[in-house]
Amino acid sequence: MPSGQSAVYFADENALGLGKLLERTGRTDVVYPGHPSLPEVPLGCPDLDWMPVVALQGLIVLTRDRRIRTRPAELEIYLAQGIRAVWLGGKRDLGPRDQLALFIKHEERLQRQAVKLGGGPWALIMTATGVRELSLRSLD
Repeated sequence: MPSGQSAVYFADENALGLGKLLERTGRTDVVYPGHPSLPEVPLGCPDLDWMPVVALQGLIVLTRDRRIRTRPAELEIYLAQGIRAVWLGGKRDLGPRDQLALFIKHEERLQRQAVKLGGGPWALIMTATGVRELSLRSLD
């Protein structure tokens, strides 16, 4: 990453193709597992290991894995660490190029929502119709 510029987004391993496509378009605000600017998160890094690292850096997670906000161990970290995440495509299983088109189309909405919601934890879903908030299941 150029000096002075930091990442904003973390494309997790199930959105790795999106992260790499964003990088190929010249974006320097996205990292992913195995990215040289994020050595703490190698390719194959388990969710429970990368989640605190990403939260500490204040990155917005781009993902297709809804389970990280529902499995007890992941949800505990999600809530405690203040993860901020965006699920891409909803119920549709989009390939990386379709994810890229969706992300580009709605990134301004995503940024407005991120400002509105502030620090995490929060979850958004990005679909063809826009960006909306998802509820997080509590541990109670």
